[in-house]
Amino acid sequence: MNKIISACGVDCFKCEAYLATQDNDQERKVDIAKRWSEHYQGEIQPEDINCDGCMSEGAKFSWCGLCPIRLCVIENGYKSCAECSDFPCEKNEYVYQVDPSAKENIEKMR
Repeated sequence: MNKIISACGVDCFKCEAYLATQDNDQERKVDIAKRWSEHYQGEIQPEDINCDGCMSEGAKFSWCGLCPIRLCVIENGYKSCAECSDFPCEKNEYVYQVDPSAKENIEKMR
């Protein structure tokens, strides 16, 4: 199975929102929404946990429409940050602090 890599480098096959969507696991979506709401101090509903990958044509997690990294990638016509000469930048700094493997994935793709 090929990896699906998000705009910032997150491996979708390791993302619990992606996996819960692919498994159509509503119970897991409820749990994820509760935990992420607490962790990110925001209101995330189980319906928001619906993702086929942020760069896919399918469903996207509610944050994807607001994500500055994804928007930058799309505006520049890239598939991911791997194509950007400014990588890494301050837009993706937080993601790489939380998930260093995302940065590693982009570095491998460069």
